[in-house]
Amino acid sequence: MLMESARELRRLSAPQEDSGTLVDPAYASLPALVEANRGRLGNAEWSVLGRTLGSLSTSARCNLLASAVAYTSQYRDVSPRWRNTSTVNQLPFVLSGHQPELFHPGVWFKNFVLGGLARRLGGVGIHLLIDSDLCRGSAIRVLTGTIDQPRVEAIPYDAPAAEVPHEERSILDTNLFDRFAERAARLVRPFVRDPMLNELWPLVLKRQPGQRNLGLRLALGRHAFEESWGNETLELPQSAVCQLPEFAWFSAYVFAHLPRFWNAHNEALSLYRAANRLRNHAQPIPDLERRDDWLEAPFWLWTAEDPIRRPVFVRSTSNGLSISDFHCHELVLPHAASDDGSAAAEQLLGLSSKGIKLRTRALTTTLFARLLLSDLFLHGIGGARYDQVADEIVRRFWGFEPPAFATVSATLRLPLSWQNMETASGSQWQQRLRELRYHPELFVDAAPLKANESTRQAAEWIATKRHWVQTPITPANARQRHVAICTANQQLQPFVAPVREKVEREQSSAFQRKRAEAVLRSREYSFCLHTRANFDRLLGSLLKNTITEL
Repeated sequence: MLMESARELRRLSAPQEDSGTLVDPAYASLPALVEANRGRLGNAEWSVLGRTLGSLSTSARCNLLASAVAYTSQYRDVSPRWRNTSTVNQLPFVLSGHQPELFHPGVWFKNFVLGGLARRLGGVGIHLLIDSDLCRGSAIRVLTGTIDQPRVEAIPYDAPAAEVPHEERSILDTNLFDRFAERAARLVRPFVRDPMLNELWPLVLKRQPGQRNLGLRLALGRHAFEESWGNETLELPQSAVCQLPEFAWFSAYVFAHLPRFWNAHNEALSLYRAANRLRNHAQPIPDLERRDDWLEAPFWLWTAEDPIRRPVFVRSTSNGLSISDFHCHELVLPHAASDDGSAAAEQLLGLSSKGIKLRTRALTTTLFARLLLSDLFLHGIGGARYDQVADEIVRRFWGFEPPAFATVSATLRLPLSWQNMETASGSQWQQRLRELRYHPELFVDAAPLKANESTRQAAEWIATKRHWVQTPITPANARQRHVAICTANQQLQPFVAPVREKVEREQSSAFQRKRAEAVLRSREYSFCLHTRANFDRLLGSLLKNTITEL
């Protein structure tokens, strides 16, 4: 099943057309998919150290909803219907997630699909801020220059810093942060007169100005901005999800059965690579390692004082399960009985009080979210590809068919006034230059021959070449024939030099236009550089009614 799914998903790619959207399965079919997933999870027989999947999921959703409501209420209005967790079993839960960054519109579109679908279902939509991932930069690419000579500049919204998890990345330069919108808007003004950045950044600065975490500051401003469309969702950092009691129980279960999980994880990766013909064993993610009798588990460990993510290794001893990052942290969990994991879960839950942070890695993030927190998870294209591996892990480790996920993406280009220029391909230009080199006689008539003597010389060399071309090749004349043709071609080069120069100028100009077009047509510019009207065009009829009606 994995190999079939891999071939199917490999064909999923971002739309090429401007304002093109991808929702797979189709948006209209997602409510039925949610219902099917609810039935599939409800029928799954899975005991988690003495707790059923259903009971663990119910309590996890109650705590998730309460935490997301409390977090979101700090900076924007929250629907009253989400404040009552007594009916959590009846509420469909739809989740998505992304790093807290100023991402491109295709990623942002997913947040509106999340809100629209949750409202359509009468359920709850929660976007997880994946702050366990590394913060790899603090700048966005801004288009500037002119239509003919566009260029891209990286405009920072904070000073550069070492790569640490988003959870640990604080704002370093408040002056740079405060003036970011002014600088970026000024640069993009030749192309976009009124970018959404002008509306977004005041919200970033005014909502919770005491929040010093860089990613969360960006995210709360962006989420508050979404409220102006009537898009109702909740948000919660993944770091908060990792502090739920049910997450500790889930982690204890994986640790207790790590040898089976380790095998399922690496076998699923092997199948995925074979199905997609990947030779790089780091793709889509590396295998879990074995170091002597230690097995790597799919988690990170770090502290605020030492915010370097280190992998977690586990081995079983007579005293319990030893958990180590091979640096400075090691703890021993009691062996969890098959019918009671409370002691191990309680000890894991207490790590945060000691300043130790146990966080999920990519697959574990979505495994926990898909199995315990949601009835449907919305992925982007990249997440959809790697989560095929998670599907196979569920089949091999837990023994049931995983709930399906949906893939959402879009392409939106900046609203520029320019024409798409048709240019010859690089191979066509090379072919013309090749013809000038090996068939110059075809172009001599187009060359500006200035004197009769030159005309006679060119005609003589053309006649010489034609004579030898028309002479049948034999072993006796092969070399003489080859030398004569090459000599004629070489002697004719000065006569076609102006043609060659013109072709080379046209080739250079065409390549410059194609480079300019690639810069202008990029889908990767941050959503905040677009205009509101341009983004409304992306939302279109798919979501505008769903978001605004109740």
